Amino acid sequence: MNARDDAQMRETTMLLTGNHAVAWAAKLARPKVVPVYPITPQTPVLEKITELQAAGEFDAEVITPESEHSVMAACIPASLAAVRVFTATASQGVLLMHELLHYASGARAPIVMANVNRTLASPWAFWPDETDSLAQRDTGWIQYYVESSQEALDTVIQAFKVAERVLLPAMINLDAFYVSHALEPVRVPAQHVVDAFLPAYDPPHRLDTARVESWGNVVSQEMFCRHRRQLGDAMAQVPAAALDADREWRSLTGRGWDLIERYRCEDAKVVVVAMGSICGTVRDAVDAMRDAGEAVGLLKVRLFRPFPAAELREALAGVPVAVVLDRNFSPGYGGVLHQELRGALYGAELAPKKLHGVLAGVGGVNVAPRKVAEIVRAAATREPRHESVWME
Repeated sequence: MNARDDAQMRETTMLLTGNHAVAWAAKLARPKVVPVYPITPQTPVLEKITELQAAGEFDAEVITPESEHSVMAACIPASLAAVRVFTATASQGVLLMHELLHYASGARAPIVMANVNRTLASPWAFWPDETDSLAQRDTGWIQYYVESSQEALDTVIQAFKVAERVLLPAMINLDAFYVSHALEPVRVPAQHVVDAFLPAYDPPHRLDTARVESWGNVVSQEMFCRHRRQLGDAMAQVPAAALDADREWRSLTGRGWDLIERYRCEDAKVVVVAMGSICGTVRDAVDAMRDAGEAVGLLKVRLFRPFPAAELREALAGVPVAVVLDRNFSPGYGGVLHQELRGALYGAELAPKKLHGVLAGVGGVNVAPRKVAEIVRAAATREPRHESVWME
């Protein structure tokens, strides 16, 4: 029996929501400090973590400070003191953390945070929308977007491996309700499998009285510039680190997710580009359109920061038409994924002749497979616009 077969035999299949899958992943990763503040629809992550802790199954210091700002203020020094740190938030919570997200990346603290994508106020709502995390795309955090509870569990564990290798914090984003509260069978690996994948955290720099270092001190212009370049160099290492982590996880569990996923893209005349839970809907639409003889595929973006520009250019090379579905809206800019892809494809010799951006599912609006098919068929016949258009 090889290592993968042994690992798969020792997995336990559980019926879990995305939130509970995240909590189980956190438990398996063995963080020592877990500051979390409850916020809908992330609260079940905290509830499950405290339940596991009360049962003696989660050996960590779980802290519930007075706000999300205080949560990140607790995460940073704990990480700098050389312990593994996990947290979770959503929507307004990640906005309240915004100032300290810059502090965390600047401190090179490999904190792992799950963010449940939810609409931002105002008006007040609770539905899936990716604008909360995409508004943090320039903070220096690695960003993953997941489609399912299983992918959420696996990605949280992988994110610790990647973050601790490059010394950058990582954010795993899952859609409110469509993933966070939806039940599905999830294969939960045995603890020894995760321990073999994720060794104890032992950073080269730490707050230690025996090895005096400083953090957060005032610096000159040259020092700050050099620091930002080093942060950029670390971000440039993420794709290779993420691929290595994914391949190793696949070798242990049989599951791998890659940086992007090509689904039925062979010979595709139209490729739909999306990320998050809407990819499941697009999958159904692609299958139905393929059955009808239409050459359509899905290109799923899993790693968003750093943006996998080279991988996307290769995947879309020679494709006549690409349609980006965005469950987010940047006023005055449009769909964020659409515009970032436009930039990545600029000047590419074999870029799609038509690149459409459609705001689909913003605010949690349901997007049925038949609606995806309508969008694809319309895109194939009309000329694209620079800005994203709203789904009709």
